[in-house]
Amino acid sequence: MSKLIKPAGYKAALDLRQTEQGIKMIKDFFQQNLATELRLRRVTAPLFVLKGLGINDDLNGVERAVTFPIKDLGDQKAEVVHSLAKWKRLTLAEYGIEPGYGIYTDMNAIRADEELDNLHSLYVDQWDWEAVMADGERNIEFLKQVVRRIYSALLRTEFLVYETYPQLKPFLPKEIHFIHSEELLKMYPGMTAKEREDAICKKYGAVFVMGIGGKLSDGEKHDGRAPDYDDWTTPNSDGFFGLNGDILIWYPVLGHSVELSSMGIRVDKEALLRQLALEGKEERKELYFHKRLLDGTLPQSIGGGIGQSRLCMILLHKAHVGEIQASIWPEQQRKECKEAGMNLI
Repeated sequence: MSKLIKPAGYKAALDLRQTEQGIKMIKDFFQQNLATELRLRRVTAPLFVLKGLGINDDLNGVERAVTFPIKDLGDQKAEVVHSLAKWKRLTLAEYGIEPGYGIYTDMNAIRADEELDNLHSLYVDQWDWEAVMADGERNIEFLKQVVRRIYSALLRTEFLVYETYPQLKPFLPKEIHFIHSEELLKMYPGMTAKEREDAICKKYGAVFVMGIGGKLSDGEKHDGRAPDYDDWTTPNSDGFFGLNGDILIWYPVLGHSVELSSMGIRVDKEALLRQLALEGKEERKELYFHKRLLDGTLPQSIGGGIGQSRLCMILLHKAHVGEIQASIWPEQQRKECKEAGMNLI
C-alpha cells in the first residue's frame, strides 16, 4: 500500500478498552459542545435517499453512490447518502427553524470509490450540521466567526481527553489561522494543493483554507466541490472569491495535515445558477432540491460536516482511522498496519 503512512516507532498510547471508552467520551462531549456553540438541535437523518431528486451530495462529481432497488416502489432506485448537505437544508425548511438556530445529526455513509489509507475508509461517519442565517450574515466575517466557535469546541474536547489520559499531550494551537486558497497558492507556487496544505498547517498548527471549488490563478482548483451546496464564487470582503473552506490541522503522529471539516455558507439562487453554469450542470435546475432553492422556499444557511472517527483518531493520537472504526481494508494493508503497530479493529 504505497499511500500508507507507517510512523517510525509508533505504539498506540491507549489499549483497546481505553480506546473504546475514549471514543464514546469524545463523541458525547464534542457533539454537546458543538450544539451549544452553534445552537443546534439533534434530528434523525436518513441512511439513503431516492435517486433522481438531487438531494444526495455528489462530492467531487465522480464518486459513485451505492445504489439498490426498492421492491415495494416498483424497483425504484435508492442511494446511500454521500453526505447530507442538501437534505439538511430541506429539513431546516420543513422544521421551520428560525435564524440563528439549526440542526445536527449523525451521518453514516458508504463511499465505495474511496482510496483507502490512514485517513480514508469505505465507512464515513460525521456530524452533519446546518444553521439558518439571518439577514446580513452572508459574508466572510460571519463564516470566520462560526469556524472559531467550532474550533473552540474542539479545543475543549482535546483538554478533556488530556485530563482523562495524561499521556495524550495537547498539540493544537489556541487559535486557528485563516487563509484563502489563492493566497496559499502565491505563498507556495511550486507545490501541489496537498503540499501547500501540509506547509501552511505545519507553520500554524490549525488552518481554515477558504475559497475551495473554483479555479485559481493557475487555472487549477485547490480541491473539488459540487456546484450546488457550498458557495465558492461569491466575492468576499478579502478581495477573493468564495464563502466556504476546510478546517485542517497539523497532525504530528503522521507528519501531515488532516482535514477535520468541510463547511461553508450555502449557495443562494444567484450562486447556484452561476456555479451550475460554470460546471456545465444546468440540467440540475429541474431537480426537486434545486427547484425548491430557486423558487425561494429554502432558507439561507451555513453548514458542514465534521468527521467523527477522524476527530477521535487525532485526539486519541492514533495513526490509522481503522484503529477507531470497524471497516473493510485490503489484506495487505492490514498486514502492513499490524507490522507497524497499528492494530485495526
